[in-house]
Amino acid sequence: MKTHHIGIIMNGVTGRMGTNQHLVRSILAIRAQGGVRLPDGDVIMPDPLLVGRNLDKLSALARAHGIDAARVGTDLDAALRDPANQIYFDSQTTDRRAEGVRKAIAAKKAIYCEKPTAVDTATALALYKEAAAAGLKNGVVQDKLWLPGLLKLKLLIDSGFFGQILSVRGEFGYWVFEGDLQPAQRPSWNYRKEDGGGMAIDMLCHWRYVIDNLFGNVTSVSCHTATHIPERIDEKGSRYACTADDSAYATFKTDQGILLHFNSSWCVRVRRDDLLTLQVDGTKGSAVAGLRDCWTQRAEATPRPVWNPDIPQPIPFFDGWQKMPDYTTFENAFKVQWELFLKHVVIGTPFRWTLLEGAKGVQLAEKGLESSEKRRWLDLEKLA
Repeated sequence: MKTHHIGIIMNGVTGRMGTNQHLVRSILAIRAQGGVRLPDGDVIMPDPLLVGRNLDKLSALARAHGIDAARVGTDLDAALRDPANQIYFDSQTTDRRAEGVRKAIAAKKAIYCEKPTAVDTATALALYKEAAAAGLKNGVVQDKLWLPGLLKLKLLIDSGFFGQILSVRGEFGYWVFEGDLQPAQRPSWNYRKEDGGGMAIDMLCHWRYVIDNLFGNVTSVSCHTATHIPERIDEKGSRYACTADDSAYATFKTDQGILLHFNSSWCVRVRRDDLLTLQVDGTKGSAVAGLRDCWTQRAEATPRPVWNPDIPQPIPFFDGWQKMPDYTTFENAFKVQWELFLKHVVIGTPFRWTLLEGAKGVQLAEKGLESSEKRRWLDLEKLA
């Protein structure tokens, strides 16, 4: 049995998502389980190198998780020169991503990065083309595809449960505190357009790959964005103006003729099953999927309500839905995709979530913002 030691340059993992999902619950979890086992018995063992701008934060993160101090630094160029580091991972703020990825391309590293992959479609598409032209394996994080709730929904779709799918209603979001009554749960840059913030650029990238993989390729979009809360309080306790949208209300059409509407907001209080719910309605049945659970109702079990606002509602609608069982043990969604990418790099197994898919997400976000500004439907051109 051979162990493939793979150095991974992890740039920008001191933030919440980079620390929790990518470092702790993915790479360190893979190390803790003994690596990724290959069909021939070999093992892939990732070796993270933490890189960023703040050495104190990086060192504290390394100490907290037992990472050798030698695997911490602020010199990205030196990390890229080391042939032991075969993968470059980028989890910086979006406006810094292109520079880091291009350095990694020049150093002939495999590329894996968070989305959005760039601040505009032209740059995102260029990064894909540059990586492809250099013959480099590349990928973008598309974590929601491996959420238990969406995997259950995909199982229903593949089984023909819905019949003809007619429409999808997505509800995403929660109340992010302004910083006075309670501390905000998200960093202040999320609400500054000049720093790459905004709901549309953040979440429409997610909705692109969710829709493309489940309901057909997005062909057009109509979107309205809003900045409902004009001022918030930052990490230092200072009040600042919110220049980015905190909510996006979007309708999409796909090449399968399915209409989808997604409400995404950081200014909504939750009264639904989860922070994200997708209701899919079809001719033979419906389902509501959250992050982990999925509820179904078949056509023959659908109640027959009569509209009468003068009496209390006699039908307990929630009682008519059946919860799907956990048909397997579900792993962390980020970890699942990391394992797939590591196999792709080491033994060349297929990995279709390339930087081109990342560019598609940026395209939808950009078109959504343009649609909101122009107040009309826009078609999406096919990216080469």
